[in-house]
Amino acid sequence: MSAPRFPFPEVLKNLPLPIIAAPLFIISHPQLVIEQCQAGVVGSMPALNARPASQLDDWLAEITETLAAHDALHPLQRAAPFAINQIVHKSNDRLDHDMALCVKYKVPIVITSLGARTEINDAAHSYGGVVLHDVISNGFARKAIEKGADGLIAVAAGAGGHAGVKSPFALIQEIREWFDGPLALSGAIATGGAVLAAQAMGADFAYIGSAFIATEEARASQAYKQMIVDGSSDDIVYSNLFTGVHGNYLKGSIRQAGLDPDALPVSDPGAMNFGVEALSAARAWKDIWGSGQGIGVVRQVLPARELIARLKVEYEQARARLAAS
Repeated sequence: MSAPRFPFPEVLKNLPLPIIAAPLFIISHPQLVIEQCQAGVVGSMPALNARPASQLDDWLAEITETLAAHDALHPLQRAAPFAINQIVHKSNDRLDHDMALCVKYKVPIVITSLGARTEINDAAHSYGGVVLHDVISNGFARKAIEKGADGLIAVAAGAGGHAGVKSPFALIQEIREWFDGPLALSGAIATGGAVLAAQAMGADFAYIGSAFIATEEARASQAYKQMIVDGSSDDIVYSNLFTGVHGNYLKGSIRQAGLDPDALPVSDPGAMNFGVEALSAARAWKDIWGSGQGIGVVRQVLPARELIARLKVEYEQARARLAAS
């Protein structure tokens, strides 16, 4: 029996660059999203970054109106679509409110994390939106598609923030045995060559997060950005202490918080919380800084457009080398 065919949404076709900028908790906001989209990559942010919740209405209006004005002025160089990340975990008591605003503004792409729910997918589909669900295993990937997601983000070893432990080769090849729809790869991707490598493995898009922390538009402290610039894969620790879910963090930020990054205790997964209380606690994400293993090639803080321009040049150079070999 042949494998089922999965449709490829129009909104994800013919992007200027095959890159989705990952939603960065606390850090992403409209200015960064707009710069990413206008430079040709899918820009994104978590809905929870808007605080209070009512601010999300203003932010979505700003993004949609700014991108529409850009497209009117540049019909031949239209902006890439944008995405909003929704945390589908039970601790997120804003989910219904935030999804209602996604429906109101017809957000082109909804990225769902930490849970797959049919009603969330149905809400996005009600206006023609596309849902990408991030997964750390093939089993979770199947469940997401069964519940109505349109595409997947394979979060492999080395990704920033909440991340899996699977090799990208293993994760991509297992998913591609049965799924031919939109697939992005996340995990230590920070160069144009790595973007091409993700496609060579079978992904359609590279999912890049940590490199965008070290951009001028990112809403991160200068100390955080500098730690990214100064760091390498040796400076990353994998722990579930801070949110109850395993993730990758900068060792330097853990030391600054008075903890030993090489001797962290294990947290109770039942303590997982992503609502206002988690942000108010300040420990997770605000004081303990998430980062992936790909930061060794991040050498300076740049405007987002300059980072994307560099990725484009590197991507084209990698394609040319491959064609010449």
